[in-house]
Amino acid sequence: METTRQQKIAKQIQKDIAEIFQKEGAHIVRGSLVTVTAVRVSPDFAYAKVYISVFPFDRSAAVMEEIERNNRLLRGELGRRIRNQIKSIPELQFFLDDSLEYIEHIDEALKR
Repeated sequence: METTRQQKIAKQIQKDIAEIFQKEGAHIVRGSLVTVTAVRVSPDFAYAKVYISVFPFDRSAAVMEEIERNNRLLRGELGRRIRNQIKSIPELQFFLDDSLEYIEHIDEALKR
């Protein structure tokens, strides 16, 4: 069960990471549509799990690799945005949210 503070910080991180991908991180995503679907923050705010969805699906592995390679840059940019709201910037862990791909796969199976 997340506290209200965790939920607020998670929503702020979700908004800021999405904005970073959109503006400063265009070279990271390279023309793919990247959506930040959810963020979960640990109770001590030391870690943040960021779930992202990538479209087209076949480029998701390459985009995830590029995001991991630029993790420090993303965390630094996030730090500049939320430094007045939290004492320490959480370590970012990125996970692929493939629920949209799964839904599409089920939809295709039902059509057959």
